[in-house]
Amino acid sequence: MLREYLVFRGYSNTLKALDVEQRNEKDQHFRAERLIEHFNAAVQSSDLKALRALWLHLENNLFSKLDHTYATAVKKLENSLLKYYLVSAYSNNKPDKISEFFNKLASELQQQSEWKDWFFFSFCKNAEESPIFALYFTKQWQDTLLLSLRNFLTTVYQCLPQPTFVRAEQEAAYMQRLQDDNTRLRARLLQLQQEQQQQQQQLASASSSQNLSGGEGSTRRRNTCRHQQSLSDILPFDISPPGHIVDDFCIIASEANIVGQASEGQARGLKLLIRNIGSGSSPVLSRKDNGGDKSSSKHRSGSVGRSWI
Repeated sequence: MLREYLVFRGYSNTLKALDVEQRNEKDQHFRAERLIEHFNAAVQSSDLKALRALWLHLENNLFSKLDHTYATAVKKLENSLLKYYLVSAYSNNKPDKISEFFNKLASELQQQSEWKDWFFFSFCKNAEESPIFALYFTKQWQDTLLLSLRNFLTTVYQCLPQPTFVRAEQEAAYMQRLQDDNTRLRARLLQLQQEQQQQQQQLASASSSQNLSGGEGSTRRRNTCRHQQSLSDILPFDISPPGHIVDDFCIIASEANIVGQASEGQARGLKLLIRNIGSGSSPVLSRKDNGGDKSSSKHRSGSVGRSWI
């Protein structure tokens, strides 16, 4: 995009300078693996100038933008990288490179306490067996150093604020990806809506068929109920007729005759009783008469006796 803009504006000299800068780029497109390869190549070839130039470039353009809390880690990685350079030169039997190293950096390193023992390194025989330097000759320490440096650079590149030009390109790619996702989701939504409509139509057809069958069944049940409830279909109970038919009014008439006869008998009895009372044939009066006769006879007999005496 930038190259197209320079060509469009006719900045030919700027375009040539851009090509030169890209060929001599030290950041290696912000790829930590490529930087580790350049560091390792400078160490193995004992190229102190290339090693220092690459580190100073990172320090001025990358590490200086970090928070001050990372200064200790940056300094520790730098010292470890320089020690790795000395160990590699010693292993490759290059004492001149070791002397060159201390001649150029002695004034800078002598102010740091951790380099105090290393000024004896160029005069030490069998340094790989020395308890002070033996650790730095192990492959484990060297691999750990390169891995730590790669992880640190990767983290810094990820956290590094990017310029607007780079963000514009990334945002354009991001917007294109969002549009693609949006198109795919719209297609998926349309497909789901069509499937939903089909399901609703199937459910509607199924419910309508059920309603029709249910209506026919209900109609059939209502007709059946109505047919069962009609009077013509009701069968009478099988009740056996009585042995003889009795007229209730006849019974009432006979009862009335019996009552009338009884009342007439009572009336005749009363009349007879009254008739007897009125006549002399009353048993009560006859008892009274009989009693009177007996008393008169007694009087008479008494009088006779008294007279006889």
